[in-house]
This record gives sequence, structure tokens and C-alpha cells, in this order.
Amino acid sequence: MENLRIVYLGTPDFAVEPLRRLVEKQKACESCGYEIVGVVTMPDKMINKRGNQLLMSPVKQYAVSQGLPVLQPESLKDASFQEALRAWRADLQIVVAFRMLPESVWNMPRLGTFNLHASLLPQYRGAAPINWAIINGDKETGVTTFFLKHEIDTGDVIYRDVVAITEEDNAGILHDKLMLQGGETVLRTVQAIVSGDVKAIAQDTMFATEQELRPAPKIFRDTCRIDWEAGVSGIYDFVRGMSPYPAAWFELVDAEGKFVAVKVYSVAKEPTEHNFEVGTLLTDCKSYAKVAVNGGYISLVDVQLAGKKRMPVADLLRGFSIERMKIFK
Repeated sequence: MENLRIVYLGTPDFAVEPLRRLVEKQKACESCGYEIVGVVTMPDKMINKRGNQLLMSPVKQYAVSQGLPVLQPESLKDASFQEALRAWRADLQIVVAFRMLPESVWNMPRLGTFNLHASLLPQYRGAAPINWAIINGDKETGVTTFFLKHEIDTGDVIYRDVVAITEEDNAGILHDKLMLQGGETVLRTVQAIVSGDVKAIAQDTMFATEQELRPAPKIFRDTCRIDWEAGVSGIYDFVRGMSPYPAAWFELVDAEGKFVAVKVYSVAKEPTEHNFEVGTLLTDCKSYAKVAVNGGYISLVDVQLAGKKRMPVADLLRGFSIERMKIFK
């Protein structure tokens, strides 16, 4: 029996781990039943103004190191790209952290295309599932493999694997946890497809009403602005859900009306009673700065002023006076 021919599509670090697991399994086991025949990733990026230095995507870097052929289309609808893709004669395609595929691409292989999504579908369909799971205070999330179809993130589920979210996790830490689990889940999915053991489940059988579903929409700059009315736990979860990227932020304003944007990468929560107005900034101008909110205080821990480096709040206070500044709400 011939090996299943697989084409892998992905770009960032998150997509490298599943590809690595597949390649290492293929090398370690001659009878694994599949072969990675090619990789599709984003075009190289120019990283200097002179236009003479290109940066390969993490997936391309790994693919090149393993001697895998690579396609880097500007447009997935380009006829020459689709012709080259078809020439690989894939039986199956795997998509991890890539672009939306036109039907002419995802429907090309005889066994279809499956995607790895960083949530327990049908929850958190959308572009930012890792961030929103933390922002909403969830205690667990996970990864899902599912077959692609027209509507985004709605295809039949193959496997779902749970990953715990701790109080200390931020989006970066959870990203890495899900990346490692994703490698295992993708490998397990391929092995099930090779052996013919896949029993995919329709997502509309996994929830009763649409109101039960939490979305994971794309995050924009205004999305990242801290709402000081959200309370101790809400703000704490919001900050770690945005850290380290794209980062929560707020604005300080001085007596002359000058605004200063502050990014916040980590905070501590102090649940306690107080009589301050929500949004009141308290500081000794040396070692701490905290904000009065509903249910207690939020202490700033790791911050960054616009145009400056990220630093502990004590370092910021040594070089920047906030004594007469207020939080702009």
C-alpha cells in the first residue's frame, strides 16, 4: 500500500511543532503510512529598508532544514500556484496557522483538508482563541482538529484535546502549551486517517443554541484598552490575555493635558475594600503604582511607555514622574 501523500500549510512558530512531529515520526518509522511531500507558507518578508535581506517564515526555515519542497504563493487563487500544488498529488492537506483557503485549494485532495484550531471547537471560533479564553477567565481550553468546509471553523471535528489554564498563564505561555499539544493532536489525527479510524462529528450536534458559543474575533488596538470598570479579576484576566502580544494599554494625562500611552504586560490583583473612585492612581513614586478598581486594586508590575523599553514598574518610576498624572478614562 502506498503512503498517504500530505501537503502541509502553515507559517508561524505555532505551526512548526506539528510539522516537526510529523517529519520525525516519518523518519523514525518506515511503516508510518504517510509522507510529507511539500510545504506551503507565506512569502519571505523584507526586513530592512534597503530591500536586500529577506526573512523566511519559521515553517519555511524548518522545511528547508529538512529538505522539503516549499511553495510561497502571493495569492492562493493564482493558477500557477494551484497547478504546482496539484502536481504534488496530495491525498490530504493539513492547515495550521495559515491563511483562509479558497475551496479550489482545500477541496483539492481526495481526503480533503483538516485544520488545527487553538480552542475546543465549537467554542472560540475566530482569529484569537488563545487570547479570548484567558480574557474570559476560562480554566481550560484546548486544540481541535477538524475538516475544512465553507464556513470558517465550523467543519466536522476529528479530535479535541483539553489543556488547563492556570492563574499564572498569559497568552504567550498558553500559546506554547497549545503548540505542544497541537503537535501531538495533529500526529494522532494523521495516524487515524491513515488507519481509516476517523469518525468526525458535526459541530452543530455539540451545542444546543448559538447563545452558548463564545466567539474569538480578531483583536484591534481599541480592543486592547483596559476598562477600569471591569473589576479586579476581569482586569487581571484581560491583561494576561493580551500579554505579551498585542498588550493591554491605558493612557495617563498630566495637568497640562498631555497624554502618555502605557502598555501593561503583567499586573497583580489585590482584592480588598477601599473608598477610592474607580480609576484612581496611587503610587509612592518609587516602588509601586496601583489603580483602584471595583473589588480592590490592580498593581502594575511590568509596563512600557510609548517609545521606551518594557520594564518593571519600579524602574519606570525611577525615570518618569507620575505624581501629578491621572488615568484617562
